Amino acid sequence: MHQTVPEPRIAEMRRFNRLYTQTIGVLDEGLLDSPFSLAEARVLYELAHRTRPTATEIARDLRLDAGYLSRILKGFARRGLLRRVADPADRRRSSLALTAAGANAFAPLDEQSRHQIACLLQPLSETDQTILLAAMRRIERLLAGRISDAEIALRLHRPGDMGWVISRHGAIYAAEYGWDARFEAMVATIVARLLDRFDPARERCWIAEQDGEPVGSIALARDSAEVARLRLLLVEPSVRGHGLGGRLIGACLDFARVRGYRRIVLSTFSVLTTARNLYAAAGFRIVGTEAMHCFGHHLVEEHWGLDLG
Repeated sequence: MHQTVPEPRIAEMRRFNRLYTQTIGVLDEGLLDSPFSLAEARVLYELAHRTRPTATEIARDLRLDAGYLSRILKGFARRGLLRRVADPADRRRSSLALTAAGANAFAPLDEQSRHQIACLLQPLSETDQTILLAAMRRIERLLAGRISDAEIALRLHRPGDMGWVISRHGAIYAAEYGWDARFEAMVATIVARLLDRFDPARERCWIAEQDGEPVGSIALARDSAEVARLRLLLVEPSVRGHGLGGRLIGACLDFARVRGYRRIVLSTFSVLTTARNLYAAAGFRIVGTEAMHCFGHHLVEEHWGLDLG
């Protein structure tokens, strides 16, 4: 189901596109003062970095029209930059490779591209470079629509992380459930209490990180010598559906067992169906409920528990 995108968002993205294309000079007749257009340079890059690709593979991966790519390749061949290699198993199929002249033509273009990017980054501080690259990685992930579990690492929290945990809880629950600022205030209180009396021997807070950017969290706090409390489970919408929630809960269970806890408890709300399913899958069971009005809504709070044995 396609959702309607508000016009201001379309205008904002178009403004960014204009800024970036002007910044890297793709509107010039030749990219980076070379005799090649942007499309030709991209095809050259693929030919230089692949082992004998086919035209079909390049057209698919660059999402180029087959006829347009064919004209580019014919132009390269006329200039002596490209050669076709017949497949001995199928004479109808041929792969592509740059000639020595093609490699020599690509080399200064590649070096100029590296120099251009270095010049763009050089005026920025280390912090600003990190912020810029993290934003670009996030754009890449969102537009590509792909993620693998291997790209996400769990680590212990560091100074500054818990502010992110509070902020994202407030923003996500407001957007998805319409909860007001009192929910964010409650999360801030939980975080403050956890940090104020934090015992690293008996408590943990994990941050899920992708390409240096936080995308999830969970904490295990001490209730008593034998009982721990699971708190602050959060998974960013952009990385959901890939098992991260289960990994975070599993980290809590493993730590609790190693530290000798006999039981883990948690509190959640009946409307949080995804989280409830994760808790149930991990073995938690509901031990009590309570109707209440909070965060601007009538809600049912649920108390769950798991005996570790």
